Amino acid sequence: MKLNMNRIDRRRFLRGTGLALALPMFGSLAAPVARGAAARANPKRLGCFYFPDGVPMPLAEDPAYQDWAWFPHRNGDDFTFTKCMQPLEPLRDEITVLSGFSHPKSRNSHGHNNADQFLTGAATGGGDMEYANTISLDQEYVKVVGDQTRFASLVMSTDGGTGTARGAHTISFDRNGRAIPAEHRPKQIFDMLFVKSDGDSARRLALSRSALDDMLVDARSLRKTLSSADQQNLDEYLDSVRQAEIKVEKAKRWINAPLPKIDGDHLNLELTTDEPREYLQTMFELIYLAFKTDSTRVATYQIGRENGVGRSDHLARAVGFNLAHSLSHETKNPGGWKNFAIYCQFLNEEYGRFIGKLKQTPEPAGTGTMLDNTLLLFGSASSAFHLSRNYPLILAGGKQMGFKHGQYIDHAGSNPQGGAWDGGQEPWQKKVTHEDTPLSNLFATMLQRLGSPTQAFADSTGTIDNI
Repeated sequence: MKLNMNRIDRRRFLRGTGLALALPMFGSLAAPVARGAAARANPKRLGCFYFPDGVPMPLAEDPAYQDWAWFPHRNGDDFTFTKCMQPLEPLRDEITVLSGFSHPKSRNSHGHNNADQFLTGAATGGGDMEYANTISLDQEYVKVVGDQTRFASLVMSTDGGTGTARGAHTISFDRNGRAIPAEHRPKQIFDMLFVKSDGDSARRLALSRSALDDMLVDARSLRKTLSSADQQNLDEYLDSVRQAEIKVEKAKRWINAPLPKIDGDHLNLELTTDEPREYLQTMFELIYLAFKTDSTRVATYQIGRENGVGRSDHLARAVGFNLAHSLSHETKNPGGWKNFAIYCQFLNEEYGRFIGKLKQTPEPAGTGTMLDNTLLLFGSASSAFHLSRNYPLILAGGKQMGFKHGQYIDHAGSNPQGGAWDGGQEPWQKKVTHEDTPLSNLFATMLQRLGSPTQAFADSTGTIDNI
């Protein structure tokens, strides 16, 4: 039978003599469009990135304000970057900086508690408040695209695992609000994405399915003997089992499909945070490769955890400092704002490198660049010292989804809280001087343009029109 190369789907491959050979993405895949056929829809990707400890926010009368504040000066398309943000200048037409957004349920919480709710908007709170979380933005989008790729999402962090309540090592939470463990080891991430597993995988999947079936039978029998409260707990557990079933079935569909062929010789996969700059670059590169090979269309990366605990605090050593978290405490010292800003400048530089690579890469078998079809959110759930308001946020990419960039959207007003902590009352404890816009309004906007049927998210009250 004659093989029509123009009809080969991007996940098809040639079979023969018991072997499978992966095909590259051919430019001729676009040929049917020239003959009047309907154009293939570009993939729509989402990447979310979190950094802890807030950003430098010297007051306007402070000499450091002009050069070392994080937020730009002026707004609209007439904004100017400070030295802290200068690495992003070549990309200003690809990004939007936002201020004056936060989650209403956490505005009076200590900033160290905030990573957990950055993508959820939940009232994870502090003190004696009972901890409960909800689904995160990335996993809401997974409902739309998770079954279209080998991996529903890629969840990463510098510290790995889940961490603790209000001390998360992950910014991804499932539909029941349970933390999704993050991977922090470059080699394990690379192997998962691009290295074939052993030949025993099919047998283990069959055993997993059998074990899940047995558990469901036992659980249904047990349910009849439980109280109402225990039945609710069991139902939550059974939901986890059902999600595991879905994953097993998906894995069975993909088990014989060849993995993408990637040359990883340029990557040092044995890195740790002892080589902080190269480590960060490698983590961003792995996300880039996962997107480029269409291994997943959803990724999160928690660059650091709050409160200066864990290996992520060592990232500041890339620019000559010891621990990152302490920089946010030392802004009252001579040169303190500059030191903190230099660390944030380093994060901006490496994030900008990642954005730039997506911009330089044509969409495989599609139109535009990878950046045009990838929506990126970069930010923190603190601004000034431990302040859970006016989150520093950068939105990038997604031009083929209708996003327009090259602007600073300032919802914070002319007098955002800031300044160095002098040892007295902390900024988060002070009276709210400005009512922020719900960050979930931005999330609802993002989801709708990504193609989600979701009309609202968390406590959203509308959408954002000018992005």
